[in-house]
Amino acid sequence: MSTHDPVTIGIVSISDRASTGVYEDKGLPALREWLSRALKNPITFVERLIPDERERISQTLIELTDQAGCSLVLTTGGTGPAPRDVTPEATLAVADKEMPGFGEQMRQISLHFVPTAILSRQVAVIRGKSLIINLPGQPKSIAETLEGVRDADGKPVVHGIFAAVPYCIDLIGGPYLETDPAVCAAFRPKSAIRPPRD
Repeated sequence: MSTHDPVTIGIVSISDRASTGVYEDKGLPALREWLSRALKNPITFVERLIPDERERISQTLIELTDQAGCSLVLTTGGTGPAPRDVTPEATLAVADKEMPGFGEQMRQISLHFVPTAILSRQVAVIRGKSLIINLPGQPKSIAETLEGVRDADGKPVVHGIFAAVPYCIDLIGGPYLETDPAVCAAFRPKSAIRPPRD
């Protein structure tokens, strides 16, 4: 029996073509694989593969937060400047609070790899006791933004966004998330760190 809090996480891949079977979705497997490596908590995943439709995206986020009880919802896809890219608008439409630092940091990380990172429009919001974060569409970019950039010795050059996620979820009343430091070292103030349980 695990001593770690169980957590329910929503993962949403937003793609017109993948949702209609034109090509295989790579977003959901990438999110599931990374989170399973990064978190020590027992995870229940609630997965959705949906088209780039604003109302559908908003409804899905409401369902995952309000009904499925997901403390964390990660989306992938639909955050560029193209006409069909409406994930940020759909996310902001269901928000209680915007958390702009997440989007700023994701673009900062991606700029280490490509100059077109400035075209990405990812946002993060709080809805009730849930944190919703828009991630990039490519599996490689998903891992980079979650983990950050490290130098040749493995020291962080730019912190990944997931380092701040567990403490954010603490602050909004969610479960205590514990990460594997080899994948992503979560940061909490000393006063917020829970002593290890056997």
